Amino acid sequence: MALKSTHLLGLRDVPAEDITAILDSAVAFKEILSRPVPKVPTLRHVTVVNAFFENSTRTRISFELAEKRLSADVVNFSASASSVNKGETLIDTIRNLEAMKIDLVVMRHPLPGAPNLLAKYCDSKVINAGDGSHEHPTQALLDMMTLREVYGDFNKLRVTLVGDISHSRVALSNIFGLTTMGAQVAVCGPPTLIPRDIEHLGVKVYHDLDEAIAKSDVLNVLRIQLERQDSGLFPSKREYHQTFGVTSERLAASNKPLTILHPGPINRGLELDGDVADGPHSVILQQVTNGVAVRMAILYLIAGGEK
Repeated sequence: MALKSTHLLGLRDVPAEDITAILDSAVAFKEILSRPVPKVPTLRHVTVVNAFFENSTRTRISFELAEKRLSADVVNFSASASSVNKGETLIDTIRNLEAMKIDLVVMRHPLPGAPNLLAKYCDSKVINAGDGSHEHPTQALLDMMTLREVYGDFNKLRVTLVGDISHSRVALSNIFGLTTMGAQVAVCGPPTLIPRDIEHLGVKVYHDLDEAIAKSDVLNVLRIQLERQDSGLFPSKREYHQTFGVTSERLAASNKPLTILHPGPINRGLELDGDVADGPHSVILQQVTNGVAVRMAILYLIAGGEK
């Protein structure tokens, strides 16, 4: 039995049953990654196009590795070297690719809703690899897999997302996924980086990081998007770090076990100190490993594999 969802466009409406199926499958695929030959013929007859219209390192490589570990035929599409630069529309580009008999499209796009548009007009199954500041469902799912490995389940687990909530696709997908699974989710940051009325999504808001740490089991520290610094959303990097930077001193003062996640890339010395990123609280490299396993599970299930 495949997932209830035909595509994976976001986590807003994904049921707990599907999230559990993905995480359970990811556990099995993670075991495959530890084998001497980490490859299975599961998607041998499936063709996947990675359509990345925006720069990416971790997500693109993670998907490509996942596809190759499943023996899929992989086509990497680069917008900078395509007819998009000649004025071709997104739909025409993908329809032409689809005419070449593809099965799955993994899309990253700077415009929110682009994967939804693609799914509406194309027959191929679509996986959202990040669309603007909207959602990044596979990142949230690998975060959730990592937390399940540490804590066992999500029931009443207190997770706080710290940083630029307003512009983070990671934040929104984590909020949807974690609340669906029973976690208690909060956000923390300056008022200029937190959307108005975000409480309507069932989250608590903190503007004091030390208070958030005291009331959390997990901090998922988000990248401060330096390209937005000129917008005046916070006075300076130094002031942001003093007020909202996660440091070893802050963690020591809390005198409690805490788990630190970060989706990468890390601005060391800004949102997160290097000794925290590399320290005993951090599960950041575990997230990276789990990213391949989760994406293998998603590709398999979206392609029609059994739970």
